[in-house]
Amino acid sequence: MIVVEPTTPRANGTQDLLELSHALMFSLFSPESCHFLDLDALEADNIHLFAAREGQDMLGTGALAIKDGYGEVKSMFTLEAARGKGVAAALLRQIEDTAREHNLPKLRLETGDTLHAAHRLYERHSFTFCAPFGDYKDIPESLFMEKDLTEATP
Repeated sequence: MIVVEPTTPRANGTQDLLELSHALMFSLFSPESCHFLDLDALEADNIHLFAAREGQDMLGTGALAIKDGYGEVKSMFTLEAARGKGVAAALLRQIEDTAREHNLPKLRLETGDTLHAAHRLYERHSFTFCAPFGDYKDIPESLFMEKDLTEATP
């Protein structure tokens, strides 16, 4: 059974997952297109970081950044061996639930243009493509998505 729970960036297992995620992003995208939060930034008061595990095995991470008027999905990562098992979906549900608890009207995210499995995941969870938001620039390697949280949950 997949368990999703709050964590800190330097917790046992969480830091390893985050470092793997950062290394993967640097291997796929130019440095200026890597918009992940570093460990220090993930400790900010407006960040809710979650880890997914099965037993003692850490499988993935995801975070909610509380912004002015919306929440931003950050640090979504699932170990390659755990992909396709519902880890990312469980993390995304927790992020959405937390955003709703904070009465946020929207969730937004930036993702890489070649991360097609991530695009499909977000689309399955009712995210739609949108224009850049916040401080993001409109660059070819980035895609932007959002989800309205004011509609009733299914």
